[in-house]
Amino acid sequence: MRQPEKEFNSILGKFSPQFAGMNRAVFLDRDGTMIAEKNYLHRPEDIEIFPATRIGLKNLCDAGFKLFIVSNQSGVGRGYFSLADVEKVNRHLCGELSHSGIRFERIYVAAEAPDQPSRGRKPSPQFLFEARDEFDLNLAESFMVGDKLIDLECGWNAGVKRSILVRTGYGAVVERESPGEILRAVVVDDLTGMAEWILNSNSKLKN
Repeated sequence: MRQPEKEFNSILGKFSPQFAGMNRAVFLDRDGTMIAEKNYLHRPEDIEIFPATRIGLKNLCDAGFKLFIVSNQSGVGRGYFSLADVEKVNRHLCGELSHSGIRFERIYVAAEAPDQPSRGRKPSPQFLFEARDEFDLNLAESFMVGDKLIDLECGWNAGVKRSILVRTGYGAVVERESPGEILRAVVVDDLTGMAEWILNSNSKLKN
């Protein structure tokens, strides 16, 4: 027998898929957002995790948000390094953050170069839709976070609640050079500020 809640979500999803599911998620870009931008990073030893990353993501985990990484890695498509290199970096990053009690549900990687066909390369929302379907997510109550305009557009294309620009990585440049294009975005200094904004906004809604 189907549970009433699941049945309701299934029916609702047929009319508006982004509202299906009850879990809230935060989708995160990797380079320049969680860790320092290193220009085609492909070695685990070169990872530099921002201090704000541990604080912000731990707060979100404690609040019950599911975390996902959504990353364009065109260095693979360009022939600079392999997908195995990307996986090594991601495995090391997740291992380091796990010491702080941070867990990612899944990592989505678009390995194609910009001139190559790709279903998942941001600003495509494909990976967010896949996560929605697999993890029973409510995209309308979820967030996309990154340091580039394509990250924000990915979230908007998926129908997330808000896209959030961090000033780390390329974020400060995007804020300065594209003010009109980021009017719909929330802009914060780093992932600690991002988590504070999300948790405060949710708290206001409950009050």
